[in-house]
Amino acid sequence: MNVWIAIAATAVGCYLVKYAGLLVPAHALERPLVQRLAALLPVALLAALTAQQTFSTGQTLVLDARAAGLAAAALALVLRAPFLVVVGAAVAVTAGVRALGG
Repeated sequence: MNVWIAIAATAVGCYLVKYAGLLVPAHALERPLVQRLAALLPVALLAALTAQQTFSTGQTLVLDARAAGLAAAALALVLRAPFLVVVGAAVAVTAGVRALGG
């Protein structure tokens, strides 16, 4: 029963946050600073999530095959490879390093 209460509270909270966003005046959203932040915030959050998932296991920092896969993906992005090639390079390098015992 406690799980359902938590789910309902989360759903209500999400709805209230979305509703609060609708109450923001339009002129406040048209400011250049707000527009820059809105453009950069998803990128920063995704980068933080990627770093956390790549370099940590539980409470410890690790440097393993995932880091090699991330480096391969970064290299593919620098070379302007298509998205599927970037993902494929990351998967292949990560699997290769793990197969070699890393």
